[in-house]
Amino acid sequence: MSAKRLVMAPEERAVSPSSKQVTPRPRLPDWFRTSLPTGEKLAAFNQTKNTVTKNTMATVCQEARCPNIHECWGRGTATFMIAGEECTRGCRFCAVGTIKSPPPLDADEPARLADSVSTMGLNHAVITVVNRDDLADSGADHYKQCIDAVDKLCPDTTLELLCSDLAGDLSALSMLLEDSPLAVFAHNVECVPRLDKTVRDHRASFSQSLSVLEEAKRLRPDIMTKSSIMVGMGETPAEVVEALHMLRASNVDIVTLGQYLAPSAKHLAVSSFPTPGQFEEWADIAKDIGFKAVASGPLVRSSYRAGELLEQIVQSDM
Repeated sequence: MSAKRLVMAPEERAVSPSSKQVTPRPRLPDWFRTSLPTGEKLAAFNQTKNTVTKNTMATVCQEARCPNIHECWGRGTATFMIAGEECTRGCRFCAVGTIKSPPPLDADEPARLADSVSTMGLNHAVITVVNRDDLADSGADHYKQCIDAVDKLCPDTTLELLCSDLAGDLSALSMLLEDSPLAVFAHNVECVPRLDKTVRDHRASFSQSLSVLEEAKRLRPDIMTKSSIMVGMGETPAEVVEALHMLRASNVDIVTLGQYLAPSAKHLAVSSFPTPGQFEEWADIAKDIGFKAVASGPLVRSSYRAGELLEQIVQSDM
């Protein structure tokens, strides 16, 4: 059997964004072939999987069906998802399940998360969250408890939080970031502004996301801020550049750009596949307008090689 594989079956079908009609999903270009881990990387993949399973931790790698799971887990890294396995929002791009009334938060989760990070011996840990619109603080206090628990057990591990928009509650954001050991605060705008209503839940918006990112940087200028844009949803190249300028104007330090892939036929259909050359062009533009670190490519996701992006900034500041 070949060590290469396609990250998604090319003959699956997708729903058109403008109707309920089911249409054939476009065949994936050749650059979507990825390598399965072997040897030491396979051993690291299995160890990561066992650690996640042992501590009953959810990961965005699994829940969002990330195409980089074999590469990242083969490196001994994972992006942990806290506050539940289902989200209170229903964005049309996301593979994570939706629920109106989630179960109560797990009081043992901070300790289990810290134990997972410690067992894996991570230099950099990424913690992401589901939206918890059912909670008065949108889950901010629980997120803070998880971050603090990891920092207490693993003080040498740099921490990155991929946060929700906290329903735009800047006071909850302030509480979350006060005395936080975070190295990176991330929140994704997901798409260009024009596509908000097509792509994201009605409670989310580009402007609200920008306000959260901008306020995070104002509150904690020592923490790197980060965001991500998916393409292939109907945007134009010019709109991507405009979105990059808007993010940088809000003092975002790190940006990632990647290709959207529909998780199922019920999700938003892919509209286009920008070439690797187009992603390189966007990366050059992002660097030129002042982002401190950039990852741009078809298989890039918001947490892709997150520790390496932070290290780029550290090295450049030395």
